[in-house]
Amino acid sequence: MIKKYSQLFSFIFFFVFSAFVTTASAIDLDEATRTIVADGSGKTIVLTPEQVKRGKRLFGATCAACHIGGQSKQNPNVGLDTEALSFATPRRDNIAGLVDYMKNPTTYDGLESIAETHPSISSADIYPRMRSITDEDLTAIAGHILLQPKVLTEKWA
Repeated sequence: MIKKYSQLFSFIFFFVFSAFVTTASAIDLDEATRTIVADGSGKTIVLTPEQVKRGKRLFGATCAACHIGGQSKQNPNVGLDTEALSFATPRRDNIAGLVDYMKNPTTYDGLESIAETHPSISSADIYPRMRSITDEDLTAIAGHILLQPKVLTEKWA
């Protein structure tokens, strides 16, 4: 009898706790946190909660297999943290820079195209997942990448 009640209590506790955790982990970021750099001139934009959710989902579906936690499987020395992105040529520490990279990826120094080895819009024939990605999707993914250092701090890249 006690075992039955303890299982019931555990079951109820788990679901009540899950409901609160789910609510707490929803995208409830303030406007200051959702403000990110839009382009090389320093102009900023505020991501909508929908863009944040969409960016997270799309990053998970199209990028996370190779960029787990902001690290790069192909080159562990270059992560997706803001500092590493700022040293790339051209700079990739803003929405426009990342969107450009996802359309036409180049090496870290910007000298050579890597479209044949990195998923991109220009290589959608090789990477079918990229065929349906729109500019809005690219902006959401870039927003997710730039938002993570604010949300996860040292756990990102």
